[in-house]
Amino acid sequence: MKFLSYNIQYGVGLDGRFDPERIAASLEGADVIALQEVTRNFHRNGQADLPAIFRDLMPQYFSTFWPACEIDAGSAIENGRAIDRRFQFGNMILSRFPIAATRLIPLPRTRTISPMNLQRGATEALVITPSGPLRVYSVHLDHANPDERIAQIAYLKEKALSYPREGGAMTGGGDFGLTELPHPEDFVLMGDFNMEPEGVEYRTMTGTRDAYYGRSLRLENPVDTLAHLGRLTPESYSWINPSDHQKRMHLDYCFLSAGLVPRLRHAWIDLDAAGSDHLPVGFELD
Repeated sequence: MKFLSYNIQYGVGLDGRFDPERIAASLEGADVIALQEVTRNFHRNGQADLPAIFRDLMPQYFSTFWPACEIDAGSAIENGRAIDRRFQFGNMILSRFPIAATRLIPLPRTRTISPMNLQRGATEALVITPSGPLRVYSVHLDHANPDERIAQIAYLKEKALSYPREGGAMTGGGDFGLTELPHPEDFVLMGDFNMEPEGVEYRTMTGTRDAYYGRSLRLENPVDTLAHLGRLTPESYSWINPSDHQKRMHLDYCFLSAGLVPRLRHAWIDLDAAGSDHLPVGFELD
């Protein structure tokens, strides 16, 4: 199974062109996809409904979208009827396999004066894969404050690890005439974490590397797919500064729960994608 994460910058590439079709082309071949910076009613892309656009462009995929942030964008009374127009900013998951349940996990945030700080979140999907049920999270963390990212990572890890005990979107579904959902321990965290490798936020996610043993495989610490396979280098990058293409950073990751690590076969960064200021990152499980 191939997994892919892509911060699509509301569909606008480094060339300033809004082109969701080229983004969809970069997603071809993936079985499970996590998108970030998916918007509705955003003036920077002509108020496009990106969840609807990607559902139309990728009709063979099941999907879910949760806006972490929703702000009024020109709602009005028109011809005697209230018309809701709201800017939505969030994360989407597309899957070739059925999605049994989904929910939004809002992440901690604090009020700023400057720069802009909006609500961030993780879209959670319980995906019924051929190898069994698996939890997939499309994640987007704060872009400006390491302390906020640390708090968000700690909270996200706690939610992911406590899922079997907490129960996810629903338990006892038989009361509603619904099938009881599975509660798998294994999960995948994919997205734009806005952190650099081996920074304090990164170590909050993965644990600290020991001088002799390296990074231990521990239940409470998700594993970076690229780093685990030795493919995360000082030259790696997943973001390009739109104002100066020579300024690059590695900000996007795919993390696995410890139980999935034996199935990890491949991980990569798609350096040829041009649909965003970010690049797709992916991995493959057997």
